[in-house]
Amino acid sequence: MTVAVIGGGTMGRGIAGVALAAGLPTALVDVDAAALERARAAIERRLTRDLDAPLAAPALRALTLTTDLEAAVGGATAVVEAVPEVLELKLDVLARVAAAAPPEALLATNTSTMSVTRLAGACRDSPRVVGMHFFNPVHRMALVEVVAGRATSEATVTDAVELAAALGKDPIVVRDQPGFVTSRLGLLLGNEAMRMVDEGVASAADIDKAMRLGYRHPMGPLELADLVGLDARLNNVRNMYELSGAEPYRPPAILERLVAEGRLGKKSGAGFYTYDAEPA
Repeated sequence: MTVAVIGGGTMGRGIAGVALAAGLPTALVDVDAAALERARAAIERRLTRDLDAPLAAPALRALTLTTDLEAAVGGATAVVEAVPEVLELKLDVLARVAAAAPPEALLATNTSTMSVTRLAGACRDSPRVVGMHFFNPVHRMALVEVVAGRATSEATVTDAVELAAALGKDPIVVRDQPGFVTSRLGLLLGNEAMRMVDEGVASAADIDKAMRLGYRHPMGPLELADLVGLDARLNNVRNMYELSGAEPYRPPAILERLVAEGRLGKKSGAGFYTYDAEPA
């Protein structure tokens, strides 16, 4: 199996990294050559830490970096789109992928809130389109939501489940509904935690501590939002609010403010918390 991952950001480089660690030749595509070099450096650090030394070098040699999407997907057996949660961008990328990929290739979108059925429309409702929602950080998080859209075939769902397992993940199969399972629940928790900070109910640290100690969550909702990126979280809640119309999904005012101020979470050095600088 050969894998093509579209998008060299946090999620794309994470997915490419686990594919390489699983021994799969992988092409990573981005429009920005500098972003690809940053992704390569991050993947190299991760493989060096996670794999035995004799395995890390050949795994890295199986990585191809390219700005040419059509060339990357032309020989792929599985394509994972991992560009930002912007509808027009995803539709454009998926249309290009569908036109260039082999007809039997698995076409997966790593979306956390968008309708897989709607995204598949860019691929002429191909039965090979499926959602594969990975979680950040990809190398640590075991879950992948495999999301079946209206046109997704059973064979495609099976192939996506098998790909997730090959990447060392533990998949669940979900029907295409707004937010699937995890975002539908997790965004509500995160939104309410943010509103509690804004209302002065408790500090961010104490709200997170309450969820870690009281509910045994490994990470509090505000820590998690900072890790995901507050700009990405804002896109997610906007999408969920648009899709569901449910008031609890309306983006919290504090989230809008932090993003407008450039406080995007861990990647920018500040969000609900402050952080030491990390390598890109």
